[in-house]
Amino acid sequence: MANYRTSKWMAAPIALAVLLSACGSGGDSDAGDSGKSSTSSDAGDKGATSTPSDAKGDALAYEKYSEPVSISVGFKVPDDKLGAGDTNDNNPVSRYLESISNIKVTHAWEAKGDDAFKQKVNLAIASNDLPDAMVVDRNQLRKLIDNDMVEDLTDAYAKYGSELVRAMYDSTNGLALADATVDGKLYGLPNVAIEADAPSLLWIRQDWLDKLNLQAPKTVDELAAVAKAFIEQDPDGNGKPDTLGLTGDKQVVYGQKPSPNGFDSIFGAYHAFPKNWIKDKDGNVVYGSITPENKEALAKLADMYKAGLIDPQFALYKETQEPIVANKTGMFFGPWWMPYWPLADAVTNDTKAEWKAYAAPLDKDGKFVTHMAPVTDRYLVVRKGYKNPEAAVKLLNMFTRIERRQDPNKDEVKKLDDYATTNTVQNRNYYPFDLLLDYSDAVVKRNKDIQAALKGELDPATFDPDTKQVYDYTVIEKENPKKNMDAWKPAKAYELGGGVLANTDMEKVYSLFYGTTKTMETKWTSLQKLENETFLKIIVGDLPIDAFDSFVSDWKKLGGDQITKEVSDLTAGN
Repeated sequence: MANYRTSKWMAAPIALAVLLSACGSGGDSDAGDSGKSSTSSDAGDKGATSTPSDAKGDALAYEKYSEPVSISVGFKVPDDKLGAGDTNDNNPVSRYLESISNIKVTHAWEAKGDDAFKQKVNLAIASNDLPDAMVVDRNQLRKLIDNDMVEDLTDAYAKYGSELVRAMYDSTNGLALADATVDGKLYGLPNVAIEADAPSLLWIRQDWLDKLNLQAPKTVDELAAVAKAFIEQDPDGNGKPDTLGLTGDKQVVYGQKPSPNGFDSIFGAYHAFPKNWIKDKDGNVVYGSITPENKEALAKLADMYKAGLIDPQFALYKETQEPIVANKTGMFFGPWWMPYWPLADAVTNDTKAEWKAYAAPLDKDGKFVTHMAPVTDRYLVVRKGYKNPEAAVKLLNMFTRIERRQDPNKDEVKKLDDYATTNTVQNRNYYPFDLLLDYSDAVVKRNKDIQAALKGELDPATFDPDTKQVYDYTVIEKENPKKNMDAWKPAKAYELGGGVLANTDMEKVYSLFYGTTKTMETKWTSLQKLENETFLKIIVGDLPIDAFDSFVSDWKKLGGDQITKEVSDLTAGN
């Protein structure tokens, strides 16, 4: 039986509402640890108490240590190639951060890629050999808390958290910090996911619709009809039967944060929410992939595939974006940021292409129903016993300020930008921690503000740097359409994707649970494989639709029932 601490934090805080209707809106490294902030020599000492009201603006948040402080970290190595003489732990970004903080960041270990990094973190936890600070996932945080291996950051955050970081956490209505809090103690500083990243929208070649005198589809059946027209009526005008209706991905559904070509929104139209934990009509916790509604969605997708309305090759592509970039498809599903990729490549290849986003298909009551994603999924933690836990908070403050274009040292930041451009690297990849923050409602708010400014209702000079940059790109794009793709990408992402999210009344479904139970640790990989293979085979006709019933029965027997009981226990009361 999971203990109280584990059970309380593992249940996602946002699980209180299943259906919400809302407008889219390594080793010790103590050398130099004796260095203290010049005005707060007791910072980070055990027994110190403070509350958010102790914060005095940003005086402490960005204050430079009077004596050097060292902090060792676990570092995820990017694919970028640095300039001559620079290294992962000694480059313009690291040198700048050290110059303004007097914090020397060293790499206890490095790992290239997400999987290798995760393995390194797991090894560090298992061997109780942690760097001073590192970024962990939800399940790793659970283990660290249960084994009393990480610092309580409540006081450090209360005293040193910057106003910018606080505002971003506040934009989640307390959910982000609650997700890293157990028994009133904050054990990690979470990332903040943009809410807009969860819904999967329908992206359509608007020029094809217009040429064929078609209206954008609202229902699944209308979507099928448009797909048929795109295949049969030569919308690209080349006289060849080489166009596709709807593309897909062999993963079938993403379940939380989608990428191109998932079928999540078709499942949502049938009120099926695979890969999420929901409550059934009787209030019982159930795994979203085994509800009867999934069978309806799969049957419809199988019919569409059999009729050739879904790309016959979709499960065979090495890269899912291939037919999109080649301008062979008229429709696909994807999140708001599709203009950044892959649509920028598609439009570069065919400047006549006009893409538009829609919240579709709708359910039988005319509502757009979408799963959501956890507000956070990574956490910055500090090793238990590290003398300066506030150093991690300060570093987060400082690189977040750079990332959000609010660092006042303009000349120094420009040097970083110039270096990044010259060497084709991303500065963010060399922050000490892979933990990005933004406002939860950033996309919707920026869309609304930019549209208001274009109408003369807001002064763009009052915008924060991120919004002002998107506004400037939008103006550039409007003046010279498709001439500057660096401007086209953000302009169209916020105009089209952001616009749909800002102006659509959505029914948002949050998963009750995002963690890992005891049985999941040994059974989940095989259960996920069973699910993914069954769904894909049903769609492409390798299995009959009734194979879904066998899948449900097998899923339950092979550990699903026990996992469901564990999730139900962990979410009791939600």
